[in-house]
Amino acid sequence: MAKKAVMVGCNYPGTKAELHGCINDVWRMHKALIERFGFDEQDITVLIDTDDQYTQPTGANIKRALHDMVTNSQSGDVLFFHYSGHGTRLPAETGEDDDTGYDECIVPCDMNLINDEDFRELIDKLPKGVAFTIVSDSCHSGGLIEDTKEQIGDSFDPQREPEVDPLQFGDANRGVDGGYEEENEGGGWGGLLKKGFKKAWESDSVRDAMGIGRREKPCHGDDSGAAQQVYLGGDDVEVKNKALSLDTLIDMLKDKTGRQDIEVGSIRPTLYDTFGEDSSSKVKKFVQVMMGRLQKGNEGKEGEGGGFMGVMGGLAAQFLQNQLNQSDDSDAYLKPAMQTDAPSPQAAYAGVKPGTRIADMGVLVSGCQSDQTSADAKPGGDATQAYGALSNAIQTILASSEPGQPIPNRHLVTEARRLLVNQGYTQQPGLYCADQNRDAPFIC
Repeated sequence: MAKKAVMVGCNYPGTKAELHGCINDVWRMHKALIERFGFDEQDITVLIDTDDQYTQPTGANIKRALHDMVTNSQSGDVLFFHYSGHGTRLPAETGEDDDTGYDECIVPCDMNLINDEDFRELIDKLPKGVAFTIVSDSCHSGGLIEDTKEQIGDSFDPQREPEVDPLQFGDANRGVDGGYEEENEGGGWGGLLKKGFKKAWESDSVRDAMGIGRREKPCHGDDSGAAQQVYLGGDDVEVKNKALSLDTLIDMLKDKTGRQDIEVGSIRPTLYDTFGEDSSSKVKKFVQVMMGRLQKGNEGKEGEGGGFMGVMGGLAAQFLQNQLNQSDDSDAYLKPAMQTDAPSPQAAYAGVKPGTRIADMGVLVSGCQSDQTSADAKPGGDATQAYGALSNAIQTILASSEPGQPIPNRHLVTEARRLLVNQGYTQQPGLYCADQNRDAPFIC
């Protein structure tokens, strides 16, 4: 039996999205894997963005490391993936009437997003009898393995209004009736997650495209990279949330690509244009859908969405058409997308889940629900002591338990929730796995 791990920490140094605890999270878990779970150091692959001696956690490098770990495994092996960094949630863009939902994504250091379907495809490649545990200490991480059963969590019902303040720090923004003040909705992820697409699209770029006046950002707790000073357990802690807003994602893509014409509606074609074959499979499927629209001339397309969603699909198609016009070899440019298996346009829609597959081996421990943010904490302003709230909770639980004593997955997540509540956080870790893994030992 082999034990192998891939560990990823993204602090995004020098960027407006900089975090402080993610690399610390990796090294603390690295130590636990060796000392508690019996992993050999040579079987642990570390990708971090603060030390050039290590492989950089780009999207391609992360996917390659995971692919190698999975495809080289065999029955009885134990695999582990730990990610600490930003998460984001991409809304739909095609403009179809039934194009609903979101893609939950992790954010590599180069912005080449890895989404829930990428993880689903990875899990589907596991040889039978391999145990694979994922810990994602990031925002919007609930449901990161597409179609996996929610064992502990609160986001299973798609009609449920989020019950936890997405700004995650107590009830500072609650109105007297228990709702959230309108002034604090819409500017950051709070409005996006609470009110759905209407709020999701209220970034300056999209509102400008639609001729709508700009909306003021909330004065605190947004996703601009600003930290909040809070008191947790009596200590002064600087806290950032680990959600990358659409505005910040666009700004960072502009910095990376040098393009200034990126809109919310063209995020996916921009990712394809930038990363090509290395882009997410769902991004490539999305380009297939857009190509179908372009080839039909956008005329008489059945199911054409009007209004706002039509604007989004139009922005994506326009971006792609411009890139094709500038390409010397359009066939080569489109080859990665056209060779991707996309049995129907619905395969490119964010959030469309067939509901027929349940992984029997993959286990996801998420830092929060898919409609929540996770915290990056810096006690006393000391970056050397910074940590992700979920990762720190897991280390606390491991330290308080008997060495060699297995900790069931359900117990770990339940205890992590209790600890985080006691510390003053409102993020709620989740457990996603098949029934037989609910009470299986965490990792091994």
